Amino acid sequence: MTGVPAAPYTTRTVVDERDRAACFQVRKEVFVGEQNVPEEIEYDAYDADAVHVIAVAADGSALGTGRLLHGAAALAKTGGDLTVGSLGRLAVTKEARGLGVGVALVRAIEDAARELGLAAVDLHAQTRALGFYERLGYLAYGPEFPDAGIAHRAMRRAL
Repeated sequence: MTGVPAAPYTTRTVVDERDRAACFQVRKEVFVGEQNVPEEIEYDAYDADAVHVIAVAADGSALGTGRLLHGAAALAKTGGDLTVGSLGRLAVTKEARGLGVGVALVRAIEDAARELGLAAVDLHAQTRALGFYERLGYLAYGPEFPDAGIAHRAMRRAL
């Protein structure tokens, strides 16, 4: 009998500083390096209490990350609803795009939201990424708005 090949990556909730640093490095590579987001606005006070998730290759290298804001930290992004979390800072390295890493990270964030007892997840999607999130069950609402000089739309998915 042949063995099942190992998955090319796994996702998990960040539990230590090493993972956290890897998440921040992916964000720096994607948002600061590729999308020219000023580094001083990429990292914020929300990072301290957010639930961070990471996708890691079999060799241990970080392929992607995302975060979930909840409770008071999410209120400004969710219209003041404590039952809704806010998915953000979703980033996948250039080398890992097309492998399903983004989908796996979104689902891991949704799982974390369920564990926290949240009823829905909101996000602010770059307008060029609307189709990606729509395929995952998110619905856009409200007008387009700029964030870090990039056009975005708010989206929500009930859990």
